[in-house]
Amino acid sequence: MNPPKNELRKQAVTPSAPPAASTGLSYLASTLAQPVTAVEAALRPLSFSDFTGQPKTVERLQVMVGAAKRRGEALNHILLSGPPGLGKTTLAFILGHEMGRNVRVTSGPVVEKAGDLAGLLTSLEEGDLLFIDEIHRIPKTVEEYLYSAMEDFRLDIMIDQGPNARSVRLSIPRFTLIGATTRAGLLTAPLRSRFTLQTRLDYYNVPTLMGIVQRSCALLKVDIADEGAREIAQRSRGTPRIANNLINFCRDYAQERAQGRITQPVAAAALELLEIDARGLDEMDKRMLRVIAENYRGGPVGLGTIAVAVGEETETLEEVHEPFLIQEGYLQRTPQGRVITDRGYQAIGLKAGGGDSQATLL
Repeated sequence: MNPPKNELRKQAVTPSAPPAASTGLSYLASTLAQPVTAVEAALRPLSFSDFTGQPKTVERLQVMVGAAKRRGEALNHILLSGPPGLGKTTLAFILGHEMGRNVRVTSGPVVEKAGDLAGLLTSLEEGDLLFIDEIHRIPKTVEEYLYSAMEDFRLDIMIDQGPNARSVRLSIPRFTLIGATTRAGLLTAPLRSRFTLQTRLDYYNVPTLMGIVQRSCALLKVDIADEGAREIAQRSRGTPRIANNLINFCRDYAQERAQGRITQPVAAAALELLEIDARGLDEMDKRMLRVIAENYRGGPVGLGTIAVAVGEETETLEEVHEPFLIQEGYLQRTPQGRVITDRGYQAIGLKAGGGDSQATLL
């Protein structure tokens, strides 16, 4: 028996990185690398009215949903890009809820061959949504099969090899592909051009994050003061996923070392224990800045060199740490490499000068 149309089906998603215990990732990096937990899924809004932030993206999606429902058609294909933890998966489920359709979830690395893609597409029903996280990691040989699937809603699969090889055409229901990527520049031009809407999610400001923190605390029945919510929001790097994870640790800290209420001093003490300072910088952020300032005279220096110096993967630095550092003005990316800014020097307690002899304590 088929599930009701408004039931959201979910396929297991392979995490993009192993747990922090096995990799030594910082707390914030491990938060963004972990698969979604049941608690986080329960905090997700199910409608546009409950979703906070990203006003331009939400308005664009509302226009598409309203028009598609008026015509009685499936949504056009949508590409969501931006740093991890900003709500790309949440928006995909909201689209399914608003359209009253199923959402099938997978990730780019899972779709290894054409048969995997064919199995996903043929299992869809008319109007269903297929959400592919990290879509830029789909193998190019598989990506080519998506072209005809997205445009003509058919698949041409080769069976056997050599003289016995033959092509089989499979018709698939009209579906909506929701692609999510943290690195839009790695998408090929043919794939990118097949998305009707391409929209980017940006980091959240503190007032918006504060509202998200208060909403999550209400759902979790966590007693939190307004200033406590502000303290968590200020240290969440503009990312709701990080904010929700910090809430859980602050709740544990408050229950263990306070009276169960998250006030500003309690939240600050809990987050200092996690080595997250008032700017939202964690230990790995500061290590990156310190290496550039002290070892390489403030830069420019290549990201690969920085990764070796701090003992972290280049991809983690580029996708998790660097975007926030650049947006907040601690780091600059130049054609020659990364350069620390005056604000970056201040964040690590040094003043600009370059090199071990000149980068001195403030």
